Amino acid sequence: MKNIVLHKSDSRGYANHGWLEARHTFSFAGYYDPNRVQFGVLRVLNDDIIAGGMGFGTHPHDNMEIITIPLEGDLAHKDSMNNTETIRFGDVQVMSAGTGIQHSEFNPNHNRRTNLLQIWVFPKYRNVEPRYQQITLHVPDREGKFQQILSPNANDEGVWIHQDAWFHMGNFKAGSSANYTFKKEGNGLYVFVIKGKVQVEEQELNPRDGMGIWCDASNLLTVQFQILADAELLLMEVPLVQ
Repeated sequence: MKNIVLHKSDSRGYANHGWLEARHTFSFAGYYDPNRVQFGVLRVLNDDIIAGGMGFGTHPHDNMEIITIPLEGDLAHKDSMNNTETIRFGDVQVMSAGTGIQHSEFNPNHNRRTNLLQIWVFPKYRNVEPRYQQITLHVPDREGKFQQILSPNANDEGVWIHQDAWFHMGNFKAGSSANYTFKKEGNGLYVFVIKGKVQVEEQELNPRDGMGIWCDASNLLTVQFQILADAELLLMEVPLVQ
């Protein structure tokens, strides 16, 4: 039996700090909903807009896998591991905070905003050595199919993290269809619609809607997508038990 949980875009937490406009799929900072704390090990899914020249000052993290996906504009990053980088659309960045890191991130462009997804995943192992990874993906490879952008395996496509999780992104034309088969039994799939409109398990999803899907049985699950309008999708397959 397939189970779903639906999070419509307008039900997300919202904060406007002037320089930062943030929408939270799960409880974060000043937004708390006991029914929206996490989806398995997926703890944070923040949709942030950072004003030109602004950003987050140096702050700490530990024992969390932190994934950043820029959707628009650039993000300058600096951390206590001596990494100084700029990430852009098409890039994926991951930090395994492990025993502890400090970092800052800001929009280096004064004349344009930056829109990014920041995602936190609980790690499989605690107190690992902190690490940083950033890659540039070939975005055309996700036209009409799901491109893997993250996995547990250092030799696979995309970045890797300390968790049995797989992330994919895909761009699809209206009228097309796609399937996704789980990589590991017992995992759940969280679907996030970046753009467009899609039907998943008889549920219509619009821009910035999210939906979690899992199965009671131990067999692998295949999820079907019907593309109702040109769409950009992010799929996050994660363990359901922390």
